[in-house]
Amino acid sequence: EGKSLRDDEILQHLPVGTTATLYFKDLGPQIGWTTVFLIEYTGPLFIYFLFYFRMPFVYGLDERFTSSPHPVVNLACICHSFHYIKRLIETVFVHRFSHGTMPLRNIVKNCLYYWGFAAWLAYYINHPLYTPPSYGKKQINFAVIMFLLCEAGNFSIHVALSDLRRNGSKTRKIPYPTKNPFTWLFFFVSCPNYTYEVGTWISFTIMTQCVPVGLFTLLCFIQMTIWAKDKHCTYLREFKDYPSLRMPIIPFLL
Repeated sequence: EGKSLRDDEILQHLPVGTTATLYFKDLGPQIGWTTVFLIEYTGPLFIYFLFYFRMPFVYGLDERFTSSPHPVVNLACICHSFHYIKRLIETVFVHRFSHGTMPLRNIVKNCLYYWGFAAWLAYYINHPLYTPPSYGKKQINFAVIMFLLCEAGNFSIHVALSDLRRNGSKTRKIPYPTKNPFTWLFFFVSCPNYTYEVGTWISFTIMTQCVPVGLFTLLCFIQMTIWAKDKHCTYLREFKDYPSLRMPIIPFLL
């Protein structure tokens, strides 16, 4: 069965003997992962503002440049902006990418996903007919606390993963919990960054009580579960001493 080679693998060091057959596939123009993430995450940040500030071409001339009477709408904008600003900061200062580039054509698909959903969420949350959550301040406050905890957890995991690759090393290592309590989720799951990410969007769904946000959260969970299972299998395959208690994304379940 064929196997894709990593960017850092050298032909002379591969255990293939003298009869290996190499197949080359042209993936077309490439783009760096840092650039990919910057483009993907900058879009939602500014697209959301178009709806929040109710530009004339969004809801019509009667509603242009008006503000919502509901404080949760302002809070949702702050949280959404914070999330993507955090992602941009992590892209520049925290993330260390195992692959140098990705095919340029993939960025169109990724941007359609992130930018399209940002517009869909923002349209309904900032709509003049939007109604706040059923349980008022209690529901909103609970969601905000949950949101901030998940964002802090997600950032902590990204820093912990980045520390595994100091000095530019691309050698894969088993991530373990550190003194930071947010990293203790490593005791139970292989990809706690995805667990916290899903938690972030669940909290945003509770905060806004908006169906499109819930659908986006569900798609995020499905996609991140696929990624987590793939990474979990890779860990099990590469490390014989990998902690047996860990699950891909949800402790003890999934």
